[in-house]
Amino acid sequence: MRIPAHSVCTAIRDDIVSGVFERGSRLTEEQLARRYGVSRVPVREALRTLESEGFVTTRRHAGACVAEPTEQEAADLLEVRMLLEPLGAARAAQRRTEAHLKVLRGLVRLGQERARRGQGEDLRSLGGWFHETLAQASGSPGLIALLTQLRHKIAWMYAVEQPAKPVDSWAEHGAIVDAVARGDVDRARTLTAVHAERAASAHRLRRPERVRTSQHAVNTTSVRH
Repeated sequence: MRIPAHSVCTAIRDDIVSGVFERGSRLTEEQLARRYGVSRVPVREALRTLESEGFVTTRRHAGACVAEPTEQEAADLLEVRMLLEPLGAARAAQRRTEAHLKVLRGLVRLGQERARRGQGEDLRSLGGWFHETLAQASGSPGLIALLTQLRHKIAWMYAVEQPAKPVDSWAEHGAIVDAVARGDVDRARTLTAVHAERAASAHRLRRPERVRTSQHAVNTTSVRH
């Protein structure tokens, strides 16, 4: 059975973001095919996709390599996200479904509960799910794709400090959901802009380093999309 290139792309991207492949390192088709247990065809397609996303570059005489973004490129990503997330929230206020609201409210309840208990690692995951769901609620495939790509790249380039008052941060999430539920476009946009700006100040550039993990195949049903 042929393994879809998007599954291989997801696996390679995850390994780049987590630091398995350090910045500037070569990515050969043979190496990647062996690591993920696939043929070279989906690897080749995945590398083209990752190059278009900015995770991979092609160098003369070296072939595909992990990209080495500059500090300015990293700063630009945060600025772009601060522009796009408020737009996503505004559209969500117009296009959200009851299913989106149910998930968003559930995440806010869990976030507030974990914040009161000081469970920081849970809050990191919940925050990611919240913003992913808010983007999905925008009903705009192009915007969703851009925000998803931004989240991946920012996670690759930055470490994020936990907010000093996580309860307040989750109160902001709750206020955004309330505005989205009421269809208040302007308030959803404004609250999200303030929240995004505050969150950006907690980002610190990562120092490139190698993180080794065991090899894993992608031809299983556990691959994330």
